[in-house]
Amino acid sequence: MVETRLIDGKAFAERMRLRLADEVAAFVTDTGVTPGLAVVLVGEDPASAVYVRNKGRQTVEAGMNSIEHKLPATATQADVLALVRQLNDDPAVHGILVQLPLPVPIDAQAVLATIDPAKDVDGFHVVNVGRLSVGLDALVPCTPLGCVMLLKDALGSLAGLEAVVVGRSNIVGKPLAQLLLREDCTVTIAHSRTRDLPDVCRRADILIGAVGRPEMIRGDWIKPGATVIDVGINRVEKAGGGTRLVGDVAFDEAQGIAGRITPVPGGVGPMTIACLLQNTLTAARRQVAAGG
Repeated sequence: MVETRLIDGKAFAERMRLRLADEVAAFVTDTGVTPGLAVVLVGEDPASAVYVRNKGRQTVEAGMNSIEHKLPATATQADVLALVRQLNDDPAVHGILVQLPLPVPIDAQAVLATIDPAKDVDGFHVVNVGRLSVGLDALVPCTPLGCVMLLKDALGSLAGLEAVVVGRSNIVGKPLAQLLLREDCTVTIAHSRTRDLPDVCRRADILIGAVGRPEMIRGDWIKPGATVIDVGINRVEKAGGGTRLVGDVAFDEAQGIAGRITPVPGGVGPMTIACLLQNTLTAARRQVAAGG
């Protein structure tokens, strides 16, 4: 049996937000500019509304301006694109985030492509994706950035470690693989159709579940002592009624096998908004340095 240590993303994110508040205050003093984050919410999706409220609250707590734009579910794609272009031209806005998913039939890719790459704090614009892939400075998607921060805090240098990322999404899997390559890991991107997936996972010193299937990664897929980062957030029914949140990793089975693991909730999740605030400050610094 291995002693399994929890990676406390909630505590790490709280420390990060406190540090960011100090950095924002210093930036405002030095430049006279307060970083501004604009969030666009289209429609009435309850989960998105809660998430947007949390973002707004934490943005203000960090000393930044929170600018919320709510459009009805009946808004057209032209309405959303016009708002994004308006925010692109607003010097008080340093970061733009369009909350996903967008109502049908709005084309999310067209909306994301309209955001100024310099203000793309979600890191989804093709320019930022391309810059990340070739090793240039870029605004990086928040969840992958948070995963790497947690890994480096837990392990120190990641150089030479074998990392397996289960999941190939543009939001998590692919950018996370690029970030791990930057840290000199040997990286495999696996997915639900990978042959002998359990054996591939057992090679990993760092195993990341980002496939969106409840408890898909079983305990016996984990190399003893490996570090496991569980990005999944899945709501499942409880035996006695109600629901609970679980990750992509069978957490109970991983106990005594993994050396370190992130819980769900309380692991990767809190890092996403903290990294969004970090990206907003980074974007503001670059825009001020560029005279924007």
